Amino acid sequence: MAEQIYNVLFLCTGNSARSILAESILNHEFGDRFKGYSAGSFPKGQVHPVAIDVLTQLGHDTSYFRSKSWDEFSGANAPKLDFVFTVCDNASQETCPIWIGHPMTAHWGIPDPAAVDGSAAEQYAAFQAAYRMMRARISLFASLPLGALDAISLKNQLTHIGTRAYPSEQNL
Repeated sequence: MAEQIYNVLFLCTGNSARSILAESILNHEFGDRFKGYSAGSFPKGQVHPVAIDVLTQLGHDTSYFRSKSWDEFSGANAPKLDFVFTVCDNASQETCPIWIGHPMTAHWGIPDPAAVDGSAAEQYAAFQAAYRMMRARISLFASLPLGALDAISLKNQLTHIGTRAYPSEQNL
């Protein structure tokens, strides 16, 4: 019997940096059990070039990325979502569409690396830090015994992942 593949949507306002990083990490490292997607409430129309550079340097396939609207995931032809995570504070405050299948949701806010206004080295450092934080959270999520947790326990775990900094976020 094949193991269930869970569909996970990462939301950010612009869908150019954090949500793209999250989609890539989930698919690259845990694609045997999860299918990651990303979208934005007001997509910028292009993926941030530093996000692409950082992911490429880490061996991720970036050929399929594009900045897209969350509307793509709310229609009748959208994939049934199991989880939806907001990764920026703006998106967590917006009224989201009605998701098909009533997925489990949580907020995993991470500072916006695209907002760093400094040297190229400072910008890369911000994207690398966002990658490490997101990877730590996604690794914790992927390690949860999803089939063994009741809905309340699972919701608590998902919320907990997004509300504290883990030491591994600093060391990845």
